[in-house]
Amino acid sequence: MMHVIAILRRCQGMQKMSSEQDNMAIETQLVTAGRHNKFGHGAVNTVVQRASSLVFDSVAQKKVATANRAKGALFYGRRGTETHFALQQAMTELEGGAGCVLYPCGAAAVTNAILSFVSAGEHVLMTGSAYEPTQDFCNVMLAKMKVTTTYYDPLIGEGIAALMQPNTRVVFLESPSSITMEIPDIPAIVRAVRAVNPDVIIMIDNTWAAGILFKALEHDIDISIQAGTKYLIGHSDYMLGTAVANARCLDQLREQSYLMGQMVDADTAYMASRGLRTMGVRLKQHGAASLAVAQWLKGRPEVERVNHPALPECPGHDFFDRDFSGGNGLFSFVLKARLSDAQLADYLDNFKLFSMAYSWGGFESLILANQPEELNAIRPAAPVDFDGTLVRVHIGLEQVDDLIADLAAGFERLQR
Repeated sequence: MMHVIAILRRCQGMQKMSSEQDNMAIETQLVTAGRHNKFGHGAVNTVVQRASSLVFDSVAQKKVATANRAKGALFYGRRGTETHFALQQAMTELEGGAGCVLYPCGAAAVTNAILSFVSAGEHVLMTGSAYEPTQDFCNVMLAKMKVTTTYYDPLIGEGIAALMQPNTRVVFLESPSSITMEIPDIPAIVRAVRAVNPDVIIMIDNTWAAGILFKALEHDIDISIQAGTKYLIGHSDYMLGTAVANARCLDQLREQSYLMGQMVDADTAYMASRGLRTMGVRLKQHGAASLAVAQWLKGRPEVERVNHPALPECPGHDFFDRDFSGGNGLFSFVLKARLSDAQLADYLDNFKLFSMAYSWGGFESLILANQPEELNAIRPAAPVDFDGTLVRVHIGLEQVDDLIADLAAGFERLQR
């Protein structure tokens, strides 16, 4: 009987979002979130509970666990263990939702969130500057399911109402835009969509904000998605996706994702919970360092523009100032010249501190480049308005002067 009571208490605890959390600074929440139900069993950190089968001591315990399998009861490994529940509770607290669903990567979070709500014959409105795999999913998988996609200019604002169709089911946002960094007027887009059809599901890829720099659900967005691979993990060694949903969407998102076999291993969930504890100080360092580098780049004669949301010249900067509480390490800049293949290889191959790699959000600085025609190929709406090579950087935790010296050496190579 004591086991049954323990399960019920755990389930009740999973559903309670302490009012004290609402009054805490985000830095404090990052340290404390998900640690209120003693998931650590006496340790500071959450325990790593690896399990497929979870044993019931009685028929009564099995019945309670089955009835509460979606509410934090230990039922079966694919439903999660205490390690998963701690991370889900933390993300729910941090983003102000009704619950959190975990996925093996950010792309899985995006695609399964959309799949959980669309049916054949329905329509999706997708930002025209979305992460490229998100676009590929729409163009290939959704098209195969007879779900149509319309791409819109990320700076469309209330004009999105004109693109709404009677069968529009999902409106998908991303802020800032992938690679080119425009900031949409999200409140205007949401108002316009709700005025046409309040039942439409509005989702956002909220990875750049790490779920905390922009509080999506406070802006009447239904589902906030992020690749925890980036800042949640913070060390470029695990992959994770999260989706925090409001009350009207949570059950459908969780159950449909469960039917599609979505889950995360306990070790990854543990590493994400551990990463949360230092994410506040890491984000501050990333943000301050990236702004310092961006300001330096503005003064370089080789640079046409710097696409950093915190700079006034970045499209949508006023919306960033209004809606975001800070920045991070990821931004891009455009060169005045379009580099030849040989120039680009010489430029990128010889950095000492900036590494070439996909993804971002770890402690290290990264660099990649795109030619304008490559970007136009993934801009079905609002093609780019520049002719030079675009360079995307992630500013890590190295000393800023060292990073600037590395970038300066890169410009010297171009001058040769």
